[in-house]
Amino acid sequence: MTPQNKTLTQTLAVVVVMGSLAWASVPLYDWFCRVTGFGGVTNTAEIGSDTVLNKTIMIRFDASVDSNMEWTFKPVARTMELKIGETGLAFYEAYNPTDRPIAGSASYNVTPYQAGGFFTKIDCFCFEEQFLMPGERVQMPVTFYVDPEIVDDSEGKYIHTITLSYTFYEIDLPEAQAALQLDTPIQ
Repeated sequence: MTPQNKTLTQTLAVVVVMGSLAWASVPLYDWFCRVTGFGGVTNTAEIGSDTVLNKTIMIRFDASVDSNMEWTFKPVARTMELKIGETGLAFYEAYNPTDRPIAGSASYNVTPYQAGGFFTKIDCFCFEEQFLMPGERVQMPVTFYVDPEIVDDSEGKYIHTITLSYTFYEIDLPEAQAALQLDTPIQ
């Protein structure tokens, strides 16, 4: 193999490896966060906890939109106090004040980060496509509980307030809606 071919082969190998790592980084990071609770990633469950403690915790709700998102988005209630293990139900409100349909998707974060492994969502609108027509306003529910094991955790036992924060991002319109938009005459 000539030196030029060897260099070309090594360069292509580096490009393939780097491309593979870039492609796999999101699922690997997501897996890492779910396993370790790093980054405030929450647990999920089908049903609520079967243990409810006589100790309460404050849940704060926060909402924001990406700078390119034209919706308004806010929690209906800013705080909720509930017993650890008790199932909570909170609502977030989204409103599309524009004259065009907009699709969005929300990502979430829990702080402090140590609480992520104990904050368990039963049902959530996050990572699901939300579609609002012009002037439409919706309330989206989040059902959750704080795992009672938080009181036995070396760091978790000192947590008295958990903040659940969502950020909405605009995404492409669903294919069927985008096709309708193209068929609408421009006035």
